[in-house]
Amino acid sequence: MINLVLRKGKEKSLLRRHPWVYDTAVKRVEGDPELGETVRVLSFDGRFLAWAAYSPESSIRARCWSFNEDEVIDEAWFEKKLRHAIEARANLWERTNAVRVIFAENDGLPGLVVDQYDNVLVAQFLSAGVHRHKALIAKLLKQITNAVTLWDRSDASACHREGLPLNNGLLWGEEPPEAVEVVEDGVRYGIDVRNGHKTGFYVDQRESRLTAQKAAEAFRKKHGRGMRALNCFSYTGGFSLALLKGGADEVISVDSSQDALDMAKRNAERNGFGEDKAKFVCEDVFQYLRRMRDAGETFDLVILDPPKFASSHRHVTRASRAYKDINLLGLRLLEEGGQLFTFSCSGAIDVDLFQKIIAGAVFDAGCDAWAVGRFAGGEDHPLLMTYPEGEYLKGLHLLVRS
Repeated sequence: MINLVLRKGKEKSLLRRHPWVYDTAVKRVEGDPELGETVRVLSFDGRFLAWAAYSPESSIRARCWSFNEDEVIDEAWFEKKLRHAIEARANLWERTNAVRVIFAENDGLPGLVVDQYDNVLVAQFLSAGVHRHKALIAKLLKQITNAVTLWDRSDASACHREGLPLNNGLLWGEEPPEAVEVVEDGVRYGIDVRNGHKTGFYVDQRESRLTAQKAAEAFRKKHGRGMRALNCFSYTGGFSLALLKGGADEVISVDSSQDALDMAKRNAERNGFGEDKAKFVCEDVFQYLRRMRDAGETFDLVILDPPKFASSHRHVTRASRAYKDINLLGLRLLEEGGQLFTFSCSGAIDVDLFQKIIAGAVFDAGCDAWAVGRFAGGEDHPLLMTYPEGEYLKGLHLLVRS
């Protein structure tokens, strides 16, 4: 048996069932574990704490599978975990065929993300443990789900930190189409599972997109016209299509990737939205916002959903300035009574800090604003209460007051 013995006092987080063991917490390793091998984590005085997957190159030296000494981390254990996670999302299929069926640590499978788009599974094996068991997990997913394809998108920066090879390719089944089509709340989206961001689509913004759709409906009902909206960092147009579905008259989608905008345009066409309503601009968002400010342009609603500005706690100060900058610019583009949807997907920026940053932007913009809603991942992105790091996505819905 290979043991990972912790320094005195470093057992406290595991006793609270937090699933990570940092390299600085390790006193010694008894044995010679391979990458991803299951080890027994012990306190400094020899008490059992957890079964965990060993990662010799990562600052997170081990990720916990189980805190129960009697459990065996074998095929039956993995099958039980996978089935439990997939069954927990069963009710979502009535609403959409784009669902996150496995959500890493939050489902007790550290580093494993699996999204299902119609009958195509897209997986990310982002930790040493799930990488070691990739073949087994792939086999079990084939047995458990109704999918015809499993595509591997283990090409994220997290793989580098774990010392893992990058992979982007077919694990089993049929080659996926150029665009997998899904439907969410009455809107049709095409998804590029080979080359799109993450697994191809931001499933975690489902509830936020529905809120945007309802905001557009409410605006038309109140004002007798559709809103003019600006969707920044628009990617393939998720928010834009939701707004147009809700009755927006004009939505401008801005992104620095022409490939993403080309897919967004095709998505607009899928839903019958013409160029008079759906407009696309390939430009740096910061520059575009300043250009619109200087031109005196205004909007009824602005959406700011940027990529991760802080990849670690070392980048929090710089990221905070960037978040404040774009939100200040966004607020200054709003009509009186306008709305701002603003987000952060940086895990290092917690909810409290994000709210303080936005409050500072509101103050500097010289306006008053109500936070009338908060955003987070949907029910297929549950938050394990002993793992606060799982709350990476947060957002605010602001209403500017006169």
